[in-house]
Amino acid sequence: MTKVSRWKSFISLAVAVLLPFATTFLPAPPRNDFHSLFLSSAAPPASNTTVSDHLRRLTARPHVSGSPADALVARYVSDVLSSAALPTHSVRYDVLLTFPSFRSLTLSSPELRLPVALPLTQLHVPGHPSPFSDEVVPTFHAYAPSGSAVGPAVYANYGRREDFSALARLGINVSRSVVVARYGKIHRGDIVKNAHHAGAAGVVIYTDTADYGSESDGWFPESRWMPPSGVQVGTVYNGAGDPTTPGWASTLEMAGGCERAGPPEGAVADIPSLPISAADAAIILKEIGGPVADEAWHGLLDVPVYRLGPGPAVLNLTYIAKESITTIENVFALIRGTEEPDRYVILGNHRDAWTYGAVDPNSGTATLLEISGRLEKLMKRGWKPRRSIILCNWDAEEYGLIGSTEWVEENREVLRSKAIAYLNVDIAVAGPGFHAYATPQLDDILKQVTQQVEDPDNSSRTVYDAWIDSGDTPLIGRLGGGGSDYAPFVQHVGVPAVDMFFGGGYPVYHSIYDDYQWMEKFGDPMFRRHVAAASIWGLLALRLADDKILPFNYLSYATELQSSAKELEAGEIDKSVSFVPLYESIEKLRKSAVEINKQKEFARDAWFSKWTKTQTLPVRDLNDRMMMAERAFTDADGLFKGPWYKHLIYGPSKQDDYGSKSFPGIDDAIEEAKNANSLDPWKHVQHEIWRAARAITQASLVLSGEFT
Repeated sequence: MTKVSRWKSFISLAVAVLLPFATTFLPAPPRNDFHSLFLSSAAPPASNTTVSDHLRRLTARPHVSGSPADALVARYVSDVLSSAALPTHSVRYDVLLTFPSFRSLTLSSPELRLPVALPLTQLHVPGHPSPFSDEVVPTFHAYAPSGSAVGPAVYANYGRREDFSALARLGINVSRSVVVARYGKIHRGDIVKNAHHAGAAGVVIYTDTADYGSESDGWFPESRWMPPSGVQVGTVYNGAGDPTTPGWASTLEMAGGCERAGPPEGAVADIPSLPISAADAAIILKEIGGPVADEAWHGLLDVPVYRLGPGPAVLNLTYIAKESITTIENVFALIRGTEEPDRYVILGNHRDAWTYGAVDPNSGTATLLEISGRLEKLMKRGWKPRRSIILCNWDAEEYGLIGSTEWVEENREVLRSKAIAYLNVDIAVAGPGFHAYATPQLDDILKQVTQQVEDPDNSSRTVYDAWIDSGDTPLIGRLGGGGSDYAPFVQHVGVPAVDMFFGGGYPVYHSIYDDYQWMEKFGDPMFRRHVAAASIWGLLALRLADDKILPFNYLSYATELQSSAKELEAGEIDKSVSFVPLYESIEKLRKSAVEINKQKEFARDAWFSKWTKTQTLPVRDLNDRMMMAERAFTDADGLFKGPWYKHLIYGPSKQDDYGSKSFPGIDDAIEEAKNANSLDPWKHVQHEIWRAARAITQASLVLSGEFT
């Protein structure tokens, strides 16, 4: 063997022996490189085609919760997540669902020779195939009680408290009537509750052309608008989770069952109701007499004039519900973190739909599956998150956030100790324009992420640029309403959260026409908005999972609370009420936020200074304080709305489950006091101010990490 050969052999042997050890000392690629790869993997047309195909498959059949078709969609979601090399499992619950057994609505009037039985049917419009139409559940309100109501028709506009107050001032007698209200301003369950409080015997709720249609552009499938026969189905349940297990999980009957009780007081309607179409509503409104409604109450139906009643039109409504303990299924996929596997970033979307659900919710489901495919590509390139990521696909959201609520209730204490944030997408795409809601410490990271994603409708700018130009005020809304699956995370446990989507309200909401064809023609013809939604949602998760120091900023929280407190104080408040405790607590929070921001900067400097001799702050402690501060805003006694709603800063209004209120306990107490004739209710307002102040003070102590 020559000298050169001997050297070659020696070098080969050295490489073979040392290479396995050498890789141990080589730094892993920066996680930011993987974040860039996540965005670049969305290059068209592959992602557009993939997400479009997912949506087509998800919406092939109507899949109301608890149906065989819903189970098939669950299998599809599970299979896609598994094919992305993600460990996948399902969790099932036995919950109370309701379905229509019998419905009828008959109109009688002196002008009509015979009573008219209204069809209560959504028509299959020409040129629009409706596959598996025999599986479409007849239009109904989930959890509406069985019963009959016969009485003169009264038109009540949007059915808000102020609308019924206006009727009372005009001397319109609502007692024993059947109220006709249009949907659009408040949750349908609150419409029914308000009608019941006014003395009505029943309610029908319709979709007016002014809110869901167009006078000149026609309707779907020629245009985006709701056809006259379209009906907005939905729940009238004013609660969250299985009504028979308020506050605890509905574990499977086969596993030993669970305790069951009645629903919380006020959560379930007391009078029967039905959703009806604009076409059916026009027939009724033409027969209502009495005073002419205020111009603001007029819609765009083919009605000579909107009148208030009562009568002479008489409505005879009958609804019989079928109640059933039904198994629902949540699907999960887990990516285990390498350095902090016991800290979780959670992404969630629900799967169940009233019919096909292309916008609500399966645009979000398709987007979630798109994210799973991109994460698989990152893992193949060597990416491993610092913290764990869970992808969640909920069931029975449409009935009342049931799938997510049961899981949160079952895992409440684990979530309290380990959840970093919950990122919700219900509707991913309904049209152009980005919108977001969040707890305030996530404002900065939301803005940063949207600055990295191209606007799907204008490639020369970012989503953030378009968002700023949209004129949204405020730019980022708050998560006080109970409209989607973020509610159990924020309002029950106190987990920082985001909810985001492209497009505002869309006209075929909760109707048979919310299908793949509507999305392909009007919602997102090129599926670019879906791809952008996946980029924002996924990149936000990656930042929260990978950043060594959590990108939370509680200064945003203090600023927001200061503004909200001033807004409340500027209202009609009795002079005996003092907001001083609230302002003092907010100042404590501000000081704690300033201090922890300084500590974060010091920790960053120490991490990036290789040769620093200064002892680094424990990053885990910093992150835990920021993670846990949100929990401190909750209170065990809860709100007026009910003890389940524990967050004292963000929660639904007592008058509107969809309404988002800052300081909901104070706000509702003020409304109660205004309607009272004594000073005692104002004492309760002061009590609610003290409660909120104590919660904010606790949050400031958590941020500081020190005892008093």
